[in-house]
Amino acid sequence: MSSGVTVNPDSVAQFQDLKLKKKHKYIIFGLNEDKTEIIVLKSSTSKDYEEFLVDLPENQCRWAVYDLEFLKEEGGLRNKIIFYHWSPEGAKIKDKMVAASSREALRRALVGIAVEIQGTEDSEVALETVLEKAKRGN
Repeated sequence: MSSGVTVNPDSVAQFQDLKLKKKHKYIIFGLNEDKTEIIVLKSSTSKDYEEFLVDLPENQCRWAVYDLEFLKEEGGLRNKIIFYHWSPEGAKIKDKMVAASSREALRRALVGIAVEIQGTEDSEVALETVLEKAKRGN
């Protein structure tokens, strides 16, 4: 099901900057005021994962991409782009429905995602949980 929500071209451009030019560490996406377009709400160069988590509100849905850097078991650094669908328990039902039905439009527009995380509570987006999923995909 599609909600008819479109992805703002700037959202894709900023994602390309994260993926190809490493200009951002993470990007937070949300809906514009009239809920017709997915826009960038924030981009950051902070490498502090806790700071990223603070940008996921406890009562509003968001999507995000995070350029995760981690050590491979055999040594060496690896990067994977993680896509988050954040739909917390405290969000309004209608917002959750619009976010769920709009997710695919954003996901299709962002080419190069390695891992997807569906989060409804903090433990599902905790660094340990995300690292485990990212490493499993190696």
